[in-house]
Amino acid sequence: MKIIDLRSDTVTLPSISMRRAMSEANVGDDVFEGDPTVKALEEKTAALLGHEAALFVPSGTMANQISLRMLTVPGDEILCETGTHIVNYEVAAASALSGIQLTPIEAPNGILTPELIEPRIRPENIHHPNTAVIALENTHNRAGGRVYPMELIPRIKNLAVKYGLKFYLDGARIWNAAAFHKVPLAEIAGQFDALSVCFSKGLGAPVGSAVVSSKALIRKARRIRKMFGGGMRQAGIIAAGALYALDHNLDRISEDHRRAGKLAANIAESGIFEINPHDIETNIVVIKLPPRLNVEEFCGNLASKGTLVVPFGAGKVRAVAHLDISDNDIETASGIIIDTAKSLL
Repeated sequence: MKIIDLRSDTVTLPSISMRRAMSEANVGDDVFEGDPTVKALEEKTAALLGHEAALFVPSGTMANQISLRMLTVPGDEILCETGTHIVNYEVAAASALSGIQLTPIEAPNGILTPELIEPRIRPENIHHPNTAVIALENTHNRAGGRVYPMELIPRIKNLAVKYGLKFYLDGARIWNAAAFHKVPLAEIAGQFDALSVCFSKGLGAPVGSAVVSSKALIRKARRIRKMFGGGMRQAGIIAAGALYALDHNLDRISEDHRRAGKLAANIAESGIFEINPHDIETNIVVIKLPPRLNVEEFCGNLASKGTLVVPFGAGKVRAVAHLDISDNDIETASGIIIDTAKSLL
């Protein structure tokens, strides 16, 4: 039985060509800044994103936590949206590792605006934490892969400049945001003081993320990476996978968006689920189940038929299109999802 794995765009397997690039990578000791493949990846990433420098790190969570530490001092506050990854999926690392307070702000569809942010910026007061950073997530995972409107980001940046705050982006899926808007990556990334990107989300690399910023801040980030245990030695072996992904898998991202839209449209046609295909902007599909369907039971039944999705909050599941999913897979999964729901109702 073929498994159609829609749990995440991180479940992709490296292709034969990617594996070959990894096995043939020219390597050195990256802690001593002597790995040529890591350097090539960092230089390419920084150039694509319109910044001076980048730092290769093992994971997206580490990239975020290095960045937040880099932009703050203990006791500072970061303003972010309630559903963001740094709030929900990083084990309270900002407070545990760096003494930073995250202040979540509820926003419609996960998209913050200056009007929502400005009232939460604290005036200087001995009793208050120092508001230091505005952090966005683009695309927004828990909001179903929502993309920030292009005209909104400069407005939030102007607010950050007005109050002397740093402007940070969790850009794990910035590839998808740029593909949605049909703009160069730098047109989004260049608005921020620093950002993280993830090579295993959407691009198909087996491991790795990057912190992207100015040369001065990346020097600071390198020291924090060592502190957090993220210094790697012959890391070019895995950096080669990410470099291959940038060279070969970036331009095809819109195919995932098309397939996610098709999955949503198929499911919507059944009339069983609460889903609007027009809400699907990128590669993430959040499906609201009928009240009588139990999420865990539904996911378990799908898995027994070879289709994998993940629970995504009360009464919801998430499916994600990626480079290992074909048009036929979407049609097959759609049928299994609909038939399984009918059998359980």
